[in-house]
Amino acid sequence: MSLLPEMTDIVVRHAPPDLSRSPVPGLRLYGSDAQTRVVPVAYDPMLCLVVCGAKQTILGETVYSYRAGDCLVVSAELPVCGSIIEAPYRALSFDLDPATIAGLMLEIDVPSPSHQPPPTGIHVTPLEDELLEPMARLLRLLDRPEEIAVMTPMIERELIWRLLHSRHAATVRQIGSAESRLSGVSRAINWLRAHYAEPVRLETLADMAGMSLSTFHRHFRTVTTMSPLQFHKQLRLREARARLLTGVEGAAETGFAVGYDSPSQFSREYARQFGLPPGRDAVRMRQSLMMG
Repeated sequence: MSLLPEMTDIVVRHAPPDLSRSPVPGLRLYGSDAQTRVVPVAYDPMLCLVVCGAKQTILGETVYSYRAGDCLVVSAELPVCGSIIEAPYRALSFDLDPATIAGLMLEIDVPSPSHQPPPTGIHVTPLEDELLEPMARLLRLLDRPEEIAVMTPMIERELIWRLLHSRHAATVRQIGSAESRLSGVSRAINWLRAHYAEPVRLETLADMAGMSLSTFHRHFRTVTTMSPLQFHKQLRLREARARLLTGVEGAAETGFAVGYDSPSQFSREYARQFGLPPGRDAVRMRQSLMMG
């Protein structure tokens, strides 16, 4: 882990606390100089490395904690909650593109993982040195912008190749396999994210995933730690919270907009999720933003 101080310095220089963009395709930078409250965020398939500080991520009822030198591999698009628990915090992530993974799997003749159980949606381990080196080279491109276009695809291929031969191999192989159980669950997740305001039939989701109802339910819970209906409810409530923060709609209008037929049910489930009824929670969020 001798590269962490150098990587921390690069992230500090290129990622102010409120910025996560990067000119390197697929590379994102994160920073915070203080601990933060728990906020909802959406994770895409990625490899994330903490170079300084510590963070906590909550998926369903499962809590993941990781700090400098730890990596987080996300296998599907997931709604989570996250907070910085040790500052200063600096991290970087790199998107794991299914098409790129699939192409490299074909080149190196990686067996299809379609009969393997799906990986959990989030996997946290210490980062192996073989993965640390290409991630450090990706970061160095920020100081060599003239090299980005040529070097990024080459480093990406090496990083994925090393992931395919690491402790995360099963996860990465399933991300790249169109026939995998994970791919089927991901199709259902993508549909739910795009149609959160619509009623859900589990049989339709199972057909979309290419599985029997019982198999789909088991694999969906393995990846997301939630049942499909719990996942659907979280998507609705998080969208409702984002709408309420803008102040454009009232609680009842927001509930109807995200798919609730009953204002009382919306208020009850919202309070159970976020600790306060919709209107009071919106006031609390705005006050917190003004104080921050």
